[in-house]
Amino acid sequence: MYADRTLIPTEVIRLCALGTLTLAPLTYAELAREVRAFTSRLSGPTLDMMGTSIELLRTEGLIEALEASAPAAQGADSRADATLRLTAAGEAELRDLLSANLRNTLDDLSRIVFALKLRFLHLLEPAVAREQIDRMIEISKTDRARRADTKARYGGEPGHFSAWLDADIDRANDRVAWLTALKGRL
Repeated sequence: MYADRTLIPTEVIRLCALGTLTLAPLTYAELAREVRAFTSRLSGPTLDMMGTSIELLRTEGLIEALEASAPAAQGADSRADATLRLTAAGEAELRDLLSANLRNTLDDLSRIVFALKLRFLHLLEPAVAREQIDRMIEISKTDRARRADTKARYGGEPGHFSAWLDADIDRANDRVAWLTALKGRL
């Protein structure tokens, strides 16, 4: 993690992999495919995001092969076909990653973290989930204020920039309203 307790790109991948395994046990190949598909849909393929090896999660004891699917021979090829699941240490790591801080900007990495937190928010205790939503609301309001400030400065120029800023401000307003309603349901 960065010094401000926000996730670095490899931890975002770790969060995605561990959270995905809470939904269903998967083989190594299925898990890698799911992580790649999810992150690529939100930010496009990027080498910076694909640096984490799922094998490292196994080495660290965060995931393990299901006993029923573990092959008798422990060769590298046969291990790739084993169905994986989270360990207790993996569950603890997932909760820690889900509770990490969020950056004050909504860049591509932050959007993926937002999406992952919302995808797996149900795994947190309600009080911790509400804290995460409060932070998302704060960041969304900051994002909205930046767009409004930009509009105040450049909105009078000719062209389509002002209309785009209006649409972006509307999206931020919608996000704040949606997150506020979500927090009320927890």
